[in-house]
Amino acid sequence: MNTSIVEIKNISKSFTKNNPVVNDVSFDVKSDEIFALLGPSGCGKTTTLRLIAGFEYADSGSITIQNKIVEQDKIHVLPQERGVGFVFQDYALFPHMTAIQNVAFGLKDIPKNKREVYAEEVLCRTGMEKYRDRTPDELSGGQQQRVALARAIAPKPKLVLMDEPFSGLDAMLRDSTRKEVRAVVKKSGMSAILVTHDQEEALSFADRIAVMNNGKIEQIGTPEEVYYQPKTQFVAQFLGRTNLFRAYANGGKEVDTQFGEVLINKNAEGLILCSIRPEHLGISKAEIEDDCGTIIGREFRGHDITYYVLFRGDRYIVHTDNRDIFELDDKVIMKPLEKAIVLEQNKAIQ
Repeated sequence: MNTSIVEIKNISKSFTKNNPVVNDVSFDVKSDEIFALLGPSGCGKTTTLRLIAGFEYADSGSITIQNKIVEQDKIHVLPQERGVGFVFQDYALFPHMTAIQNVAFGLKDIPKNKREVYAEEVLCRTGMEKYRDRTPDELSGGQQQRVALARAIAPKPKLVLMDEPFSGLDAMLRDSTRKEVRAVVKKSGMSAILVTHDQEEALSFADRIAVMNNGKIEQIGTPEEVYYQPKTQFVAQFLGRTNLFRAYANGGKEVDTQFGEVLINKNAEGLILCSIRPEHLGISKAEIEDDCGTIIGREFRGHDITYYVLFRGDRYIVHTDNRDIFELDDKVIMKPLEKAIVLEQNKAIQ
């Protein structure tokens, strides 16, 4: 059974009076788990990471790392004594040191005559042994990122913290580096917390995701859970494109909508707000041009096509594979392929 490496309970932090940046946040990270804090800029995710690292003092709540309280009331364990590695957004490598010197720098518990040998072993694990004698300005962004990771994991922490570590890389390099880093973290037997605003990055990199908004966590779950089973309108919209629609429910799991009967994921009653992903809507050409939708936009994406459908004054997004070809102004019928997700009930929905 997995045990928790980190436990965060009711942590809050304000930099100005009555304006918490982190507001009563709680979650835990299991052994060997990669956990992502996902949210827009200013939502409190980086401050949460800095609180775990010890770079900031919490106003209230507690943080436990490996069953040791490192933050609570008057307890504040210094960053260097928390036993965590940290990969900064700008990598923060020493510019005058080579890759191997950067990695060896933090190995204070290893005899000096053995530090270089061990540092080289760690560089090998990140695929950087050939670049051991290069300084940061002689390395690409992806290479610097892997040296920064090697430096963070070299002291063998049980937890490594990563603050937007891939944001400075171009799209292709970001994808390949992300895969390499994930493999290294998993092979090293560490837990990791990733801070990111990139939905695709969180979904592909993490085992579990906490979606943050305005200093609070709105939902925690596996990538599949938060994407397919969002609990709030914010989560539904932030995790990717979605279609929102209103309906009246009569206590069951079916509702009548303007595009037909739709199954919903739970019993509901009264006015509800629902979400259905674009890939969970199908379209077909209408044989009769009454009571149907109109294609008003089309985006070819190679492996799939995105269509924008105008139906009774509302716009819907539909993803199809690249074999379903429709043209602008085509008349189509929409059909739900999966259950819609109920986000709100019995509220005045704007």
